[in-house]
Amino acid sequence: MQDSDTGVDPVAHNRAAWDKCVQDGNEWSRPVSSADVARARKGDWAVVLIGHEPIDRSWLPTDLTGKDVLCLASGGGQQGPILAAAGARVTVFDNSPRQLGQDHLVAERDGLELRTVLGDMRDLSVFGDATFDVVFHPVSNPFVPDVAAVWRECFRVLRPGGTLLAGFLNPDVYLFDHEALDQRGELNVVHKLPYSDVTHYSAEERATKFGAEAPLEYSHTLTDQIAGQLAAGFVLTGFAEAPHQSNASAQYMSHYFATLAVKPS
Repeated sequence: MQDSDTGVDPVAHNRAAWDKCVQDGNEWSRPVSSADVARARKGDWAVVLIGHEPIDRSWLPTDLTGKDVLCLASGGGQQGPILAAAGARVTVFDNSPRQLGQDHLVAERDGLELRTVLGDMRDLSVFGDATFDVVFHPVSNPFVPDVAAVWRECFRVLRPGGTLLAGFLNPDVYLFDHEALDQRGELNVVHKLPYSDVTHYSAEERATKFGAEAPLEYSHTLTDQIAGQLAAGFVLTGFAEAPHQSNASAQYMSHYFATLAVKPS
């Protein structure tokens, strides 16, 4: 799906980029261990929605047995296998074949049943209406230029009474100069929001700053993230925030937000 304004296809670019992230051992591409799976089978489990802290277990059904869970843009062999080991019927949907490959790896290694589907998080047409009880959507929508379709599709595929757990970035993190923040811990404001790797830098500048094969990122306003869910029909019932696990911004601001939303019965 090429962006008509920039001529860049974020889906194709980020598919290749995240395949490369798996090859490079990105932290969000490292599968859980067999020991983690074994504990989850016994009811001792945790999954991450934002930052590094486990999500509040009360956000998920008390008993996941037989629940249909969509792990949306959530490949990497982390959340999906744990939820499957806890008893859920899990489908992992992701834009990267190699990210999905990590889920296959864990499933085959530990004897889990889960389904994987390749695609763009904004288009869930492969699924029928009211297919899932839970959509688990960790911090991944910075990799698409618009999020309204994500919320509409989540609402459509959830059953009445179903829940959406969504993690996303504080858009203010995109104000800062990337290199100064990562290399020197300096919070230098250089960008006007909304931010996009594609509109704020040329291809040559992106290659120099981030690497030519790095994923493309886009900021989204809180109106897009929160009001977007409301516009899709959701009722918000929970909110959480977390600092970045290592970024210098952690001492000043929350890097991540999370929402719990319900599709009314």
